[in-house]
This record gives sequence, structure tokens and C-alpha cells, in this order.
Amino acid sequence: MRLKNKIALVTGASQGIGESIAKIFAAEGAFVIIADVKDSKGIKVANDIGQNARYAHLDVSDELKWKKIASEIKKEFGRLDVLVNNAGIIGLGEDWSPQNPEACSLDDWHRIHAVNLDGVFLGCKYAIPLMKDNGGSIINMSSRSGLVGVPNACGYASTKAAIKNHSKSVALYCCEKGYGIRCNCLCPAAIMTPIWDEMLGTDIGRAEAINAIESTIPMGKMGLPEDVAYAALYLASDESKYLTGSEIDIDGGVLAGTASSPKPKR
Repeated sequence: MRLKNKIALVTGASQGIGESIAKIFAAEGAFVIIADVKDSKGIKVANDIGQNARYAHLDVSDELKWKKIASEIKKEFGRLDVLVNNAGIIGLGEDWSPQNPEACSLDDWHRIHAVNLDGVFLGCKYAIPLMKDNGGSIINMSSRSGLVGVPNACGYASTKAAIKNHSKSVALYCCEKGYGIRCNCLCPAAIMTPIWDEMLGTDIGRAEAINAIESTIPMGKMGLPEDVAYAALYLASDESKYLTGSEIDIDGGVLAGTASSPKPKR
């Protein structure tokens, strides 16, 4: 019960990493507000969890929606203990322009930044008043893509780099104010979630595509949603009470460098 009696809000929690975080948080004693725009999936996750969760429709790019949910949390619970700004999009598929720096449309650039970056900014903005009297933990979802260039997902990479930096600004601001709010971010790499479906496909080439990705990971395999969720659990718990303005890489060793090394002479 590492999160006993804590109130947590997780955005983008209807599937993938967000769903795993919500379920692990609830199992550890938190009451979890599952926020998403995918209502049927989000409701199912809340129902699967049971009495320790409820679903709330939330478009993270809409400030009025943030004001509404913050008001509801204040009225119902009087505080918020944990916020996980997890909602995000890459911008792949038929409805999107190519996501390289030359062909990406300005509209698509704005769409990605509205969800990924504005959503994090607004989440932090409206969580701080709910946390500052009692302290709390804000966990922002960055990515390995925020630390390196991604030629064919330039908008996504831009948002994830900005999230990493904004987390530090929030952390320092809350320290200056003496709010007792910690803000950190997670930087996952290749985690097997539905967001990969557009890249991997569903046909016979999927296994080959996964093998190609895994061949570049020192640990030799893609991660699972719970690999990120357990790191979020640590940041949400009081065990990380002296950690703020930091990030945790969850990437199977990718950012450590290469797994290859010169062979010793015989």
C-alpha cells in the first residue's frame, strides 16, 4: 500500500502506459481518476479497477476542461496528491502529414504540441493549487525522443524535449515557493503499447519490424507498460521524497551507448 489514501489523476489512462499506471496505483492504495478522450476504453479501465477509480473525460489541450476537472477534484477530495501527465500523440497515420522537418504541416505541428506540451503545461498549472497546501508529486511523461533527434517524428520529439525542461522549471518554482510539490519526468524508449501499431503494422512484417527494433536495444527486447508504471509508482510514493527536477530513463540501456565494444586481443 505504497500510495495508501492518495488521490491520483492519470491522463491518457485508457490504454498502454497510462492504463498500467492507473491499475498499479490503485493496487497500491490510491484512488485514481482515469482521464482520457477515449470514453469507452477509459470507462472499462475504471470498471476493471473497481471502487478505487472513476473515469473522467478530459481533452488535455483544452484549458476549460482542466478548469472543470480541477474544480471537481477540489470539491470531491479537497486536494490532489499525484498527477501523471501521460497523454500524448505521435502524429502518424492517414490523417497526418509526414512528420519530418521538411514536410510536416504547421497545423499538425500545432496539433501535436497542443496535446503533448500544452497538456503538460495545463496539467501542472492546475495541479499546483490542488497540491500546494499538502504537497504532492507531478510526473510528466517525456521520452527517449526528447533526448535525441527523431527525423520522422520531429514534432513529437520537440514536445518531449520541452516536457523534460518544463518539468525542471516546475520543480524549481515549487521549491522556491515552499509548496512541497515534487516534479519529475519519465523518459521511456521502445515500450510495447498501441501507439506503436501504426509503425509496426499488424501483418506478417510485424515480427520482423519488432526484431529490427530489439536488435538496437542493449537488453535485447522492447519494454512493457508496467516497466514504466513501476517507475511512476516510485515517483508517486513518499519513497522519492528527496527527488525533484530529475528524470528516469527507461530504455533497456539505449541511452547508455552501444552494447558493442572492441574485442580484446588474444
